Amino acid sequence: MMPVSGDARDPNFSVETLITEESIICTASIFAGCILIDFEGKDMIDENVVKTGTTTIGLKLKDGVILASDQRATMQNLIASSTVQKVYPLADNLGMTIAGVVGDAQLMVRYMQSEISIYSMKKGGQMSVKTASTLVGSVIRQGLYLGLIVGGFDTTGGHVYSIDGAGGVIEDNYISVGSGSVFALGALEAAFRPDLGKKEGIDVAITALNSARRRDNCTGDGMLIAYIGPKGFEWIPQDQIKDRCAEIGFNYPN
Repeated sequence: MMPVSGDARDPNFSVETLITEESIICTASIFAGCILIDFEGKDMIDENVVKTGTTTIGLKLKDGVILASDQRATMQNLIASSTVQKVYPLADNLGMTIAGVVGDAQLMVRYMQSEISIYSMKKGGQMSVKTASTLVGSVIRQGLYLGLIVGGFDTTGGHVYSIDGAGGVIEDNYISVGSGSVFALGALEAAFRPDLGKKEGIDVAITALNSARRRDNCTGDGMLIAYIGPKGFEWIPQDQIKDRCAEIGFNYPN
C-alpha cells in the first residue's frame, strides 16, 4: 500500500485526537499541515538517506534526569555532519533524544513540541513524562524510522522512557538507543546508582558516550548533555563538558 496523505487545511478532512493523562488515542497524526495515514511503502527507504547512526542516553537521577548524545550523522560510510543536534527540549519539563532518519526525527520533534504546548494551554499545566511518552509511542507507529528516548521531571519525579519503532514504550533507570548503545549500556550498567546526583550523572553520561565513540564508527564528534530537574530543562555548557572529560581522563571528541 502506498502512503496516503492529504492537506490538513482541507475542510473535507476530519481528524480526531483524544489526549488524556492515562491514554492517548491517535486516529491520525498532523505533521506540518499534512495527514499521514499509512507508510507501508516506506520500507523501500533510500539507502542514501541521512541517518543519525548514533548513541543516545537517558539516565534517571535522584533529583532529575540526564539526556545525552554524540553529534555525528552518517550516510552509509560517509560522515554527513559532525554537528547534529540529537537532544531536544519538548517543554520546560520534558526532553527527547533522537536516533534514526534525521528528517523523521526533526518532524517528530516539531510535532511533539506543538502538541505538548497545546496540551499545556488547554489543561493549564505541564504534561507528565508518561503521557508525553505514550503520545510519542502512538505517533511513531505511523511509520517513522526512529528510536527515541523521552525524559523529564513531573510531580512524581524524574523518568526516562525508551520508544521503539513499533510504538513500544518502556520506562527504565537508564537507557541507550542507537548504533553505539551496546557499548554505552555496559558503562551505564557499571556506574548506575539510584542516588546519583547531577554532577555524577554528567560524568556517567560522558563515560558511556566515550565508550561508544571509541568502538562504534557511527558515533563521535561532539557531546550534547541536558539535565531536567525541578527547575526545568537545562543545557550543560560545552566548556563544562570539556572540563569534565579532561578531569575524568578522556579526550573530548573533535
